[in-house]
Amino acid sequence: MAINQRMEQALNDQIKWELYSSYLYLSMSSWYESEGLKGFAQWEYVQAQEERDHAIKIYRYVISRGGRVVLQPIDAPPFEWASPLAAFAHSLEHEQNVTKMIYNLVDIATEEKDHATSNMLQWFVDEQVEEEDDAGQIVDQLEKIEKTDNLSLLYTLDKELGTRVYVPLQPTTAPGQQ
Repeated sequence: MAINQRMEQALNDQIKWELYSSYLYLSMSSWYESEGLKGFAQWEYVQAQEERDHAIKIYRYVISRGGRVVLQPIDAPPFEWASPLAAFAHSLEHEQNVTKMIYNLVDIATEEKDHATSNMLQWFVDEQVEEEDDAGQIVDQLEKIEKTDNLSLLYTLDKELGTRVYVPLQPTTAPGQQ
């Protein structure tokens, strides 16, 4: 069964937001590099790659259901933050907004009785729990570091965040392949 137009449009909108998320985290990575926080930059660079994977996951899904992906303009993200805490607080707020968008997609799938899309979106529901938790934990650590005004703790966290590596999503069949 082909995906209906309402669901297709909503998923196209989400592709845009996932790509914006990638763009935002790439911007944060660049800002952290300029601040000499290479570990933070690495963490956000990996985050940017993961968000692009999320967009591609939805892209491939729409095509697999007989839909059409229509890419939309992506707004320029911010490129400056007052501090690492301000940047990660922005990440957390952004992830909370993405969670609302995913929940809205689940609501649309339910209303449209699109069980296949609802099932696919469950992966994103679970992913958003992890995304918010990761950002929230780092915000908590940065708040504690800020209270102690101990830069050595910031550099310890920077070193820890720098160990993050990109692990691609399991490949799915590319459009046009069986």
